Parts: sequence; C-alpha cells; structure tokens
Amino acid sequence: MRSDPNTRRQALPARASPVPALLFDLGGVLIDIDFKRAFEHWQTLSTLSLESIRDKFSFDAAYEQHERGEISASDYFAHLVQQLQLKDDHEAVAQGWNAIFTGEIGETLALVRAARAQLPCYAFSNSNSVHQAAWSRMYPAVVQAVDRIFVSSDIGLRKPERRAFEHIADAIGVPVQSILFFDDLADNVAGARAAGLQAVCVQPG
Repeated sequence: MRSDPNTRRQALPARASPVPALLFDLGGVLIDIDFKRAFEHWQTLSTLSLESIRDKFSFDAAYEQHERGEISASDYFAHLVQQLQLKDDHEAVAQGWNAIFTGEIGETLALVRAARAQLPCYAFSNSNSVHQAAWSRMYPAVVQAVDRIFVSSDIGLRKPERRAFEHIADAIGVPVQSILFFDDLADNVAGARAAGLQAVCVQPG
C-alpha cells in the first residue's frame, strides 16, 4: 500500500468488454497515506536522522513477504529495528507503522458508493494484518462501501502478480477481462492489464 497524498482524478478507458464488477485499490485511491509520517515517528526511536531513515527504508523482500503473510508482524518489525536502528519496542514501531494513514479520499469514496448502486464493487489492497486492523477501525465507511476487500496477507498473493488478480476473479466469479480495476501505481495497473483486466491508473491531479 503506497501512494502520494494528492487529490485524484480518474480517466475511464475505452472498454472492449462489458464490466460486471469494479475493483479498487485502497491506499492512494480510497485512503490517503503518507510514509513520511512513519519516518518522523521512527526518528524518535532511532539515533539516525530523518533523512537517513528515509534513505534506508525500502519496499524490500521482507516488506513483500510481510504483505503476503509469509512472515509475521513481529518478524517484520524486528527487521525494521535492525534496518533503521530503532529502539527494540515493537509497540512503538507499530505506532509509526500505522501513522501513515491520513484520511479517507472522499471524492473517490462517493464515486464508489454511486457505482455500487449499479455494480458490485470490491477492493484489493497490498496490506498486512497490522495495517488491516488499523484501517478497518479508522475508516469503517471505506470498508462498508465495497462488497468485499481482498488483502494480500490473507490470500498470500500481492499486486502486481498475475495469480493475485486471477484469484480475485475466481473468488467473485467474474472473468478477468470483465473486471475494471483502479490503482494509483503504474506497476499494479500494468500487472492487472497483463493478467487480462481492464485497468485505470488513478493520477494525481
């Protein structure tokens, strides 16, 4: 779940197939996130400067394993403690981890609610158990706006993997080519299109 906290606009593509289902990313599309907030919190737990923490943090193999549910939050936070030279206090690390969430994106949320009157709407988030617990508690309106949320750590697959999109298509009983997907990351949109979905890159605007 990664994004820049800017206003979004959507441009719908020409569609070759009927669309019986819509699929939305969460972070950057329905929920605003800002990783700088995590870095600022972690700086209070580290001897490193804010700039060094930002430079050392990466969406690395451990990050992806955590999002697939292959390693626990405890294991991932231990990785962050070592990587960022943090105080070995996983509760404090988790507070920074969850500080990235800044609010609902009301414009998109309204569009999803309107669309759901005509079509089933789903969400797919590259996320983990700690973040899932946080955004579920903080943004119940987002959770309630869709028929189902697929979380990478629950299904063991993450965007932009082809199998992740195929898993969702099978779960909702809709052919991949008939799903219209919205995400703010170009790699995820490219992965969805490679898997056969129709996809829109939600652009800052």
